Order: sequence, then C-alpha cells, then structure tokens
Amino acid sequence: MHNRKNLSLILISVFIVSFIAGIFVYEPFWKTISSFRPWGLGLDLAGGSYLTYEIDLSQIAPQDKDFVVKGLRDVIEKRVNLFGVSEPRVYNENTASATRLVVELAGIKDVKEAIKQIGETPFLDFREVTQEGTSTVSFLPTELTGRYVKGAQLQFDNITGAPQVSIEFNSQGADLFAELTGRNIGRPLAIFLDNELIEMPRVQEKITGGKAQITGKFTVDEARKMVERFNAGALPAPITLVNQQTINSDFGKDSLDKALFAGALGTLFVILFMLLFYRSLGIYSTIALLMYIALSLGIFKLFNVTMTLAGIAGFILSIGMAVDANILVFERMKEELRRGVSKTAAIEEGFRRAWTSIRDSNISTLITSAVLYFFTSSFVRGFALTLFIGVVVSMFSAITITRTLLRIFVKDKKTEVSKSVASHTI
Repeated sequence: MHNRKNLSLILISVFIVSFIAGIFVYEPFWKTISSFRPWGLGLDLAGGSYLTYEIDLSQIAPQDKDFVVKGLRDVIEKRVNLFGVSEPRVYNENTASATRLVVELAGIKDVKEAIKQIGETPFLDFREVTQEGTSTVSFLPTELTGRYVKGAQLQFDNITGAPQVSIEFNSQGADLFAELTGRNIGRPLAIFLDNELIEMPRVQEKITGGKAQITGKFTVDEARKMVERFNAGALPAPITLVNQQTINSDFGKDSLDKALFAGALGTLFVILFMLLFYRSLGIYSTIALLMYIALSLGIFKLFNVTMTLAGIAGFILSIGMAVDANILVFERMKEELRRGVSKTAAIEEGFRRAWTSIRDSNISTLITSAVLYFFTSSFVRGFALTLFIGVVVSMFSAITITRTLLRIFVKDKKTEVSKSVASHTI
C-alpha cells in the first residue's frame, strides 16, 4: 500500500508548481507584474530579416578555417546585439561549394544599417595602456593592427599543460611589435577586437622575432575563443551577402494566432477523445495533460527557448505523445480487470506492464530529436528542441501525475467489476 499522505503531498506540490507555471506563461497577466522573461519569438513569428552571407576562405590555410568561421560568427553576433535584436541567431551552413553564415534578426527595424555593420571586416588592434598607480587611465592606439598578424594558435605549456595562445606577426608586424613591447616592459598591453577589450597581458620583456605567447589563468575554452577572435580580426575572410528575406511582423502575428488556435483546437479534440472513450479515466488523463501543458510552456519560457512555428509544431506533437502514454497504461489496466484483479492492483500492474513500451517509444523519439537538433539548422532545430523537452515532461506527467491521481482517488469496490470493464470505466 502506498502512503496516501505522501501521495497527496506530491500531488499538491505538482499542482502548485503547475499553477505557478500557468500564471508565468500567461503573458498579458504577467506583464502587469514584471517584465521578467518575456516570450522569445523567432523570425517567423516576430517578423524581421533572414540574411545569408558567403565566406571567402580562399586565402585561409586549411588548418585555420574553423577558427576563422567561428571567430567571424562570434564577432557578428556581438555586432547584431548592438541593435537590440531579441534572440538573434548566427550560425554557419556548409554546402558542397561554399561556407555560409546565416543571420536571423527577429524584430529588427533598421535592416540596412544592420547589413552595413555586419559586412564590415572585424578589426583587431593593439593599444598601449597608461596607468596612474594601479588604475588604468586610458588606451592609446598604435600602428599594430590585425593586418600585421599572420595567425594565432592554441598551444599548451610543456611542463604545466596550461593553455596558452601563440601569435605570429609578419615581418613588418614583428618590427612594430618589438618596438611596442620594448617601451612597455612591466606594463600591460591591451588587445581590442571591434573596439572591445578581449585581453590585456603584461609585457615581461622586449619580444623580437615576430612570435609571442599569451599566458594567464584562463581555461582551454577561453584560450580557444581568444584564438578564434585573433584569427577573425587578423586573417582575410571577407563575407558577401548572397540572400536576404524579410518577414513582415503582421504576417508573423497572423501565423502565431493560427498556430495557437490550432494547438488549442487539437488539445480540445484530444481531451474529448479521452473523455468519450475512457470516461472517468479520461478525467484523470485530462488533468494530467493540462498540468503537462502548463509545466512544458513554463520551462520553455523560463529557459528562454525561442519559439518558432516549427517549435510550436513540435510541442503540439508532444501533447499527443503525452496522451499516448496514458492510453497504453489504460489499455493494460483494462486487460488486468478482465482477468478479475482489483482496481488498485490493475493500476499498479497496468503501469508496470506499459512502462517498457512507454520508455522505448519515448527514448527513440528523444534520440531522433537529438539528432535533428545537433545535425540540422534553422527552424528544424526549434522543432527538435521543443519536441525533446515536451517528451521528457510528458513522461513525468504520464508516470507520476496520472499514477498519483489514480492511486489517491481510485478505490476498490467489491461489486460491478465486470460492469466497469464493459463500459471502459473504473
């Protein structure tokens, strides 16, 4: 026997969390309280521009191409953020003939200015630092810029294994760097990318030969990011706008309204089906389904998942899968009741026997969603992400919420077992 007090406590806790999630999800009400975590809408719902750039890597050494592409993506993403774009997305797409960079600007107004800023080549430069005591006063520009840097690489100390960044200058850059380090021994030297300070190492000695190493207390990921930024600012990798698509915000709103209506209508039909076919069991399933919807949408909003039409489609699909788990359980329960077992025993046996089917079907869907997310791009990833989250939450709602409801409210009766089976009710 399960402790009804503990079960009631679990159910009440889930009810409270679901109620809070429902309030959190309901945007018009929440806006009157706080602007915390507004819904993030994708390009197809909020409107905006979809820009595709082709990266010219013809002058880049094969071993540096990945660093250049990642560095460019990082720089462009920072530039896009200056426009106040909600959840901008910048990612690369590789084709058989070209490497492309895709920029999604949801809700942007000045598209021409954005295109102008994005198209500029990342600018890397070195600056002297004037200090007064321990305080930095200002940064003085120098002649040493990214045009004199041949490249940067990630290396590791032979003794400590600590990550470090190796920079190599061309002949003219080597002379400028030697002069710059010679007059700044014991002082920091600032490195800027697009007027943003990315590192400020301290000069230990005059460095000649055109090669230098930056060491410090940074992680491997931080060092790799630094290399990407150096190469983005130093290596010639021009980008060309090859495609531009603009989506009107009114069109996006109309699409959102239609998607929400379709989702609500689909959910209503599912609820009616469960109530008509499973009757009293359908009531428990409906309660669990509504709690599932509130919890899932709360997770989407809390973790700032950018919602697209494809993402909404993935979530609506997961609603059907959430009910599918209940159907498997209920059918197993009916089989047990036909064998003459009690209602409480049928509940436990139904969940036990249906669990393997629920587990395997959901795990296969999770694997498919993960493959779609990591090996595709654009709107397909939104579909995969919402489907993945929805399936995980649906397993919780089917196994925990529905079972807890049945354990608390369904009790054994000494009669009418055969009648219950005949009418598909308990």
